[in-house]
Amino acid sequence: MNLHSYSARIRWTGNLGSGTSGYRSYSRDHEIEVEGPGSLAGTADPTFHGSRDRWNPEQLLLTAVAQCHMLSYLHVAVKAGVVVTGYRDSATGTLRLNRDGSGEFTGILLRPHVELEDAGQGALADSLHAEANRLCFIARSVNFPIHHEPTSAGSTTS
Repeated sequence: MNLHSYSARIRWTGNLGSGTSGYRSYSRDHEIEVEGPGSLAGTADPTFHGSRDRWNPEQLLLTAVAQCHMLSYLHVAVKAGVVVTGYRDSATGTLRLNRDGSGEFTGILLRPHVELEDAGQGALADSLHAEANRLCFIARSVNFPIHHEPTSAGSTTS
């Protein structure tokens, strides 16, 4: 077994002068920094007094799942001899808020659309999403279901 370690630094930048003296007295803005790509502007969901022009943790989780699935899918496609020429996804996630103030994701739906060099491999290409989900590190790490509604088509590029 190989272990890989990841690190991130989070710095709250939302002290508006009086710190957390009240629920509405501070900004949820923060900076997320990882080695390499630098920093990412983060905040809370706008429902929880965050900014619309920054990433929130729920968006980051959703995109992590979609990204991981895509990368796993491309790997599985290579192994199956399926030539992918394009890939896009319109992912959605559902978060349930509980009366006690807690919450959790109840599911994510990925809608990957895959463009193929050989349109005749559409059924095979669609079936590979199950294996990609099985291999995806992020999908294996969450406790909610990830569903897929894949579509595929012959490549529209020349």
